[in-house]
Amino acid sequence: MEDLYKHQQSALSKMKNGCILNGGVGTGKSRTALAYYYTKECGGVYGNGKKIKMTNPKDLYIITTAKKRDDGEWEKEMKPFDISSIPENNKYKNKVVVDSWNNLHKYVGTVDSFFIFDEQRAIGSGQWSKSFIAIAKQNHWILLTATPGDTWMDYCPVFIANGFYRNRTEFIKMHVVFNRFVTYPKVEKYINVGRLVRLKELITVNMEYKKKTSLHHKDITVTYNSKDYNFVLANRWNPYENEPIQQISGLCYVLRKVVNTDAGRIAKTKELINEHPRSIIFYNFDYELELLRNLCKEMDITYAEWNGHKHEQVPTEGEWVYLVQYSAGSEGWNCITTNTIIFYSQSYSYKQTIQAAGRIDRLNTPYSDLYYYHLVSGASIDKSIKQCLDKKKDFNERGFFDE
Repeated sequence: MEDLYKHQQSALSKMKNGCILNGGVGTGKSRTALAYYYTKECGGVYGNGKKIKMTNPKDLYIITTAKKRDDGEWEKEMKPFDISSIPENNKYKNKVVVDSWNNLHKYVGTVDSFFIFDEQRAIGSGQWSKSFIAIAKQNHWILLTATPGDTWMDYCPVFIANGFYRNRTEFIKMHVVFNRFVTYPKVEKYINVGRLVRLKELITVNMEYKKKTSLHHKDITVTYNSKDYNFVLANRWNPYENEPIQQISGLCYVLRKVVNTDAGRIAKTKELINEHPRSIIFYNFDYELELLRNLCKEMDITYAEWNGHKHEQVPTEGEWVYLVQYSAGSEGWNCITTNTIIFYSQSYSYKQTIQAAGRIDRLNTPYSDLYYYHLVSGASIDKSIKQCLDKKKDFNERGFFDE
């Protein structure tokens, strides 16, 4: 059997129904969650070199990302516990389902089962949150996350699911003060925060783990065409389509295209690939992918892709580059055959950036030093995105122009 690490055993001893298992990317939250299900919920024994069969195997539902579901990540994690969503591979007669958050509504009405909610998606007041709360009230459950909520409103659904508040209205009445001088709901401040802190501490189990890896984040300054950039900014004109720019989102897109297609950025990427001949590169846009493809061909280096168009696996032999689009591949896969990630362009999302960095920061990586290269120009939009990410915040396009 594959035993638990000490930090996983420690977390397991503190876990309970309705808790948030909070651990950094790569700390083994999935394994710990399954150990909780196996031992605390189903009467089995697992750990310290022992494995005794479950005496009361409950139906298990794992709600995760579509990529993790499709890649069979959870199937691999369940194998040491002799359970599987494939009936012929499951040594018990219980039902095991692995599905994505997009299908969460299908499981409303399920009772007396156990749910593992993988990655925090139950925020806000949308359908996911409503389905999550409905399911949580009729089943036992735990939630796994590497990036807990940024605001108290993010915790609202979890607090309701734990029975601390009857509904969202009661939570808002007790804790939220809205700004009266804007036309949309904007939180001005939170009140009775002491209670919120106590409730958060009551349900949060932190995975205390001293990593063996040292993370080296390096900002790499790259050039950009300031003349073209300032022209677009001043004239609101799209030189690629030869038409005026109507929306803020469109303006940001064109400004980033000017910045991200600069020859200096490609040249610096080439230098980094030469220095690290096995590299993962994260990017945002299709035009960046085309530039990176051409670079790999020019360098005569093997490359593979994970994006909305292709779902190729990481190359396994020789020198290679793995081109990954943030939105498609920032989570749900791991790589322990390189210690280098190049962020060709920046994501707007802090959470997405952390998830992307975690692809190589795994418990079983053979590397002690991991290198992350962030390519950033002196353009105002690049600097603003970086400032937001450094503050652990998401970049907001409208806020950028308001400034």
